[in-house]
Amino acid sequence: MRVVLAEDLFLLRDGLVRLLEAYDCEIVAAVDNGPELMHALVSLKPDVAVVDVRLPPTFTDEGLQAALHARSQIPGLPVLVLSQHVEQLYARELLADGSGGVGYLLKDRVFDAAQFIDTVRRVAAGGTAMDPQVISQLLARNTNEEPVGTLTPREREVLELMAEGRSNAAIAQRMVVTERAVAKHTSNIFSKLNLSPSDDDNRRVLAVLAYLNRS
Repeated sequence: MRVVLAEDLFLLRDGLVRLLEAYDCEIVAAVDNGPELMHALVSLKPDVAVVDVRLPPTFTDEGLQAALHARSQIPGLPVLVLSQHVEQLYARELLADGSGGVGYLLKDRVFDAAQFIDTVRRVAAGGTAMDPQVISQLLARNTNEEPVGTLTPREREVLELMAEGRSNAAIAQRMVVTERAVAKHTSNIFSKLNLSPSDDDNRRVLAVLAYLNRS
């Protein structure tokens, strides 16, 4: 898996490089500023980009703007954002094209290497992986839009856990219900969101994007 990494703090960048390489990732570029990131993404076309939001020269939104620009030129380019804060506007922009391959993790809530690597791989494969705090803030808006507004509270809970990248088995364990019950909820979610039968993984991504990417 070819990875472009953008992080301005040397020690953190070096640590991420070592971690990713230990799990058989090829770091094709490790940069510390927005312009270099944009060039690396467009020219190297990695399997996934791991990007800090705030990079030099202004430390505002260079990282995400570079990622968004690259996705406009390379549709579906997988991007995993690592940030100190929940940037609602940025997270919403990242989800806006509805193509999947997006993740948003808070740096201080990544607790182990396996969790992080699993997230990188999931995003690279076109899935979603959103930190629960990011989800909570994105969902702190009007939830009555159709067809999302037709979901029951239980179905919204299932979909929120899907947005974290959890499998049906993991959702069942978290909610203390059977996998059969979760499967029924997901079937209802797909139906209410008008997602016709297709590959289940693809429908999960589309359902999550429909839920999170509401104006």
